[in-house]
Amino acid sequence: MQKNLQFKGHYVHHGKNHHECELEHGKVHVFANDDVFGSFEAGVYTMADNNLRIPRNQYFSYTPDAHIGVGTCIGTTAVWRMSDGFVSPSIVGSDIGCGMRVHLTPYHSSELSHKDTLKKLVDAIGRFVPTNEITNTNYSDIDILEVVRYGLSGLPEKYRSDQQWLSHVEAANFPYDHAYLEKLPPIIRKYAQGQLGSLGGGNHFIELQRLEIPQDKKELAKSWGMFDGQLIVMIHSGSRAWGAMVGKEHNKVIKAAMDSWGISNPDPALIYAPITSEEGKAYLNLMYSALNFAVANRHMIAFGVQEAFREALGEDIKLPVLYDLMHNYALKEFHRGQPMLVHRKGTTRALPPGHFLNVPAYKETGHPALIPGSMGTASYIMAGRAEGAKNFYSICHGAGRLRSRKATKALVSVEEFQRSMKVGLEDEILVNHDSLESILDECPQAYKDVDAIIDSVVGAELADVVAKCLPLAVIKGR
Repeated sequence: MQKNLQFKGHYVHHGKNHHECELEHGKVHVFANDDVFGSFEAGVYTMADNNLRIPRNQYFSYTPDAHIGVGTCIGTTAVWRMSDGFVSPSIVGSDIGCGMRVHLTPYHSSELSHKDTLKKLVDAIGRFVPTNEITNTNYSDIDILEVVRYGLSGLPEKYRSDQQWLSHVEAANFPYDHAYLEKLPPIIRKYAQGQLGSLGGGNHFIELQRLEIPQDKKELAKSWGMFDGQLIVMIHSGSRAWGAMVGKEHNKVIKAAMDSWGISNPDPALIYAPITSEEGKAYLNLMYSALNFAVANRHMIAFGVQEAFREALGEDIKLPVLYDLMHNYALKEFHRGQPMLVHRKGTTRALPPGHFLNVPAYKETGHPALIPGSMGTASYIMAGRAEGAKNFYSICHGAGRLRSRKATKALVSVEEFQRSMKVGLEDEILVNHDSLESILDECPQAYKDVDAIIDSVVGAELADVVAKCLPLAVIKGR
C-alpha cells in the first residue's frame, strides 16, 4: 500500500478502498484506492477537521475526487440528525442543485460521428441553448416564481408534455414553505429571469458522447434504453443566478447569526446554523427553491437540445431522458432508523436496487448515477450497490480538480490541450470555441484521472460501471 505522505495522523485501512482517518475533532472516511489516497493534499484534512468542529456530526467522508473548496472540500458527504443537527451552506456549495442529466438518442454514434454532422449539431445547440454569460433565453412564457415554487410542475404545459421527462428525475418538485421567498431581495428575480435553459460557465457543459457497455451490463443497460455505440447527450448545469444569490444572501444572514451566538471557526468561510434555528430553517427552505430552479434549468436546456437535433437533422425525433440528479444539496433522508440531514457537496447519490427512495422507473434496478469526466476524457454511468450504505449511498461526482484554474493556465500549454482533444485528427473531439485558449482552465490536465476515481468507487463496492461515455463533441459556456 502506498503510504499517505500528507496525512500524519492515525488511520485504519478497512480494505476495499476504505480509509478511516482520525483527526482532532472527529473522523473522516476516505473512499479511494491507495494511489488516490496517497495523493490527497494536507489541506483536505485541515478542512475536514474544521468541518468536524460543527457539533454533533454523525458522519463525514470524502469521495476520491475530493479537493479543496470554499469552507468545505468538494467531494464531501456530511450528516447530522434532523432533531439536533446543523445545516451548512458551505457544505452545500455555491451552485445549489448543480447536477447531471443524460438524454438518449435513437442513433448509433456511427450514423452521426462525421465531423460535418457533429459540427452541425454543435452549432444548432448553440443557437437553442445560450452559452454566453450575458445572453438570456427567450422563454418569456415561463414565470420564474412558479418554477422556484413548484419545480417542473411550474413550467407551462408545452414544456412538460412528455411525462417520461418528469418521471425520470431525482425529484421533479421539492416542496417547502413558499412564505420564505419573501425573505429574498426582489433583485434576485431580475438576475434569474431569462436564465432558465441557459448553460452557464465554468465546468458546465453539454456533451455528445458514445456509449461503451461491458458485456456483463448489457441486459441492465438494455432495460434502461441503452445500447452499445449509442449516441447520448450529457448535460451539466445548476441553479444559475437564483442559487448563487440564495447562497450569497444566507451566508451573510448565518454569518451574522454565528457572530451573535459567539460561534467561530478557524475557517471564516465555513458557515453553519442549527437546523431548528430560524436562520437554518430559512436557508433550508430557500435552498429547496434553488433545487427547483436547477432541475427545471436542466430540463429546459434539454428542451433546447431536442429542438436543435430536430433542426439539424430534419427529423421530428424524441430524446428520452435517462435520469436527472444533483450533486450539491442537503436532503432529509432516513438512515439508521432516524431522519438525518445529508449534505452532499460534489457527491452523487447512488441508490441500490430495491431502495425505497428510488423513483418507480428504477425501483428494481437502482437509478443511473451520472459521473462526468473532463473535456477529452470519458464519463461514466454507474449503478449503486447495497454496500453503499456505509457511505450514505454517496459516490464521486466527477474526476475532481487536480489544480486550480490559475495553476492550470500557468502549467498547461494550449498545444498540450490541443493534443488531448486530438485536434486535426480524424477522431478530434469538437468544441464550440474557435480557440481552446479561452477555456484552457477546463482542459483535461486540470482534472484528476477519472479512471482512477472510478476504480476507487468500484473497488470500494459503492457502485458499478454500467457504461463508459466517450466524448465526440463538447459545448462549453463562452
